[in-house]
Amino acid sequence: MVPDVKGRTLVPFVREIVSKDATIYTDEWIGYNHLRANYEKHETVNHGRKQGVKGEAHTNSIEGFWPLLKGGIRGVYRGRVTKGYIQNYVNEYAFRYNRRKDVTPMFLSFLSQVRKSSD
Repeated sequence: MVPDVKGRTLVPFVREIVSKDATIYTDEWIGYNHLRANYEKHETVNHGRKQGVKGEAHTNSIEGFWPLLKGGIRGVYRGRVTKGYIQNYVNEYAFRYNRRKDVTPMFLSFLSQVRKSSD
């Protein structure tokens, strides 16, 4: 979690967790402007101009994830979340999102992950 989405907050946070040689795809939000100085491979799409994809750059994946997370927090947790556990909620819904096309029942997928981590 970051306290705000200003460039002076976002850039140090991203630099701390994202490899210098990573490719970063963002939209045109002004807070991302200074990423280019730190990441040679920073591509943007301009949603204000109705641009959803530019070459390989897009933000479709994260934009598909947010509604799932927000819907889960509103529906499953009825909006009652604690700041200290936000990462746990994100992890749960990332697990769900990443397995959305999996034909294995989610509970069995979850159990197999638990078994792998205990080996």
